[in-house]
Amino acid sequence: MTTDSTPDPRIAEMQGDASLPRKNGELVFEAPWEGRAFGMAVALNDSQCYDWNEFRNHLIAKIADSDNGEEPSAYYESWLASFEALVLEKGLVTPAELDERTHEFETGEREDVY
Repeated sequence: MTTDSTPDPRIAEMQGDASLPRKNGELVFEAPWEGRAFGMAVALNDSQCYDWNEFRNHLIAKIADSDNGEEPSAYYESWLASFEALVLEKGLVTPAELDERTHEFETGEREDVY
């Protein structure tokens, strides 16, 4: 997003391997976590925590490293891994903080927010 709430074309119109899964022109999320992962990456970019091309480059590399196919959930697994790598690289979270949050969601200590 840009500051005037107009979608940033670098995000909305990503091409090639990094293009967002769509059906009838709309973004496709098969599970709530996928939409949240998407939203967090966009929000931190909007907050200028990193440049979108940094995230996009991480995503392209992750997709190239894995054989995910075309399934949206496989795509968002690469999205999440790319996002986690970038926030760690930028020092926005520590490995311990990321591990703690992951553990909390896995064990139900922290409930999904809908």
